[in-house]
Amino acid sequence: MQHYTDAQLADLIRRDAVHKKVYTDPDIFELELARIWNRAWIYVGHDSQVKQPGDYFATSIGKQPVVMTRHRDGKVHVLFNRCSHKGAQVVGDTCGNLPQLRCSYHGYVFDTDGALIHVPNAEGYDGVDFGKGKPGSDMRRVARVDSYHGLVFASLDAAGPDLKTWLGGAAASIDNLVERSPQGRIEIAGGCFRYLHDSNWKMFVENLNDAMHPMVVHQSSSGTAKRVFDERLQEGDPLPFELEMLAPFTNNYDFFEKMGLTAWDYGHSVTGGKFSIHSAYSPIPGYMEALVEKYGEQKAREILAVNRHNTVVYPSFTLKGAITSIRVVKPVAVDKTVIESWVFRQVGAPEELFRRSVTYCNLINSHANLVGPDDYEAYHRLQHGLQTQDGNEWVSQHRYLGQDELDADGARHAVGTSDMVFRHQFDAWKDYMVTAA
Repeated sequence: MQHYTDAQLADLIRRDAVHKKVYTDPDIFELELARIWNRAWIYVGHDSQVKQPGDYFATSIGKQPVVMTRHRDGKVHVLFNRCSHKGAQVVGDTCGNLPQLRCSYHGYVFDTDGALIHVPNAEGYDGVDFGKGKPGSDMRRVARVDSYHGLVFASLDAAGPDLKTWLGGAAASIDNLVERSPQGRIEIAGGCFRYLHDSNWKMFVENLNDAMHPMVVHQSSSGTAKRVFDERLQEGDPLPFELEMLAPFTNNYDFFEKMGLTAWDYGHSVTGGKFSIHSAYSPIPGYMEALVEKYGEQKAREILAVNRHNTVVYPSFTLKGAITSIRVVKPVAVDKTVIESWVFRQVGAPEELFRRSVTYCNLINSHANLVGPDDYEAYHRLQHGLQTQDGNEWVSQHRYLGQDELDADGARHAVGTSDMVFRHQFDAWKDYMVTAA
């Protein structure tokens, strides 16, 4: 493994460009796991995935296997998915309900808070410092766990800002996601779409708020949908929701310019705010009435007036309020990333809202859809293009350089097609990577 000094890492990031090694060097990827993914607050899951005592959900933080559990006292824990005896993964299935967690190798049994509660043939441990009730014998808990509106985050680092401070302005997107429920509650419903990309994790995270690519990359999906529906729809026909979803991806540059970009500390960012590609969806019967009953008409209108496109909570997940869904980033290797798409049900909302969100994720985010393969092809070409030895080792971030605006709260703003969010993410990248050493 190549050793990088702080100075060498810092030199990979320029004000107007980044070195291609940040996407292609396996040694840098391993450093990212240690210095970003093992230090930042990482999204683990939603507490609705562990509703009842004994419920568990197995996932990962970076490449560290962890399991989220609900204990008998109602508390949610995040444990390293590792038996304290020989190190075997204790939980094999993704989710389920168990009164205790039993290692399948030697049968050591742990409670749902990680405490070792049974050792087979325990007399073999007489007089030693391993066993029930002894330090180091339990499944280890992740250093810090916290939640925001039920979204559970964990950090492997005991030091650092608290979750609410770290989220900053991105928290407002989660607020709006939850407020869109007439009962102020959301829950994960159904399974997820898992999609393996042969590209670096940062390519996906950057692309979410890249407003220069949609009208080019999505001609094959959105552009085709527009042409097909133009040919088939008769005057007076209702506009299919599928077209409402697909058509805006190939809006013109002016539309995306005016959407605008906002970025906050720690690499978080959002596209849009007052309008986005989700602004013109048809109303769902009964939904507005349910919100008015909960919040009053003015507040209900304010909630639905928020039209943030993609909110990136750096580095591990993105969310869409209008579509009530999230995408979770799972780094696998320097050129392998799994993206998981999960849909929330807005408790108390018409079932049509949930079905619409599932339809959106099916058409846009799954690996067998129309829009996702457009992006997949772009990521594929990016990853492989950066392997060329053409002498140009730098990736441009020049667009609208020096034209960002800072507000009184420290948020950074730019026009929608600016490279500001990429520069901003790499500022956060450098801060994690360099100061950690």
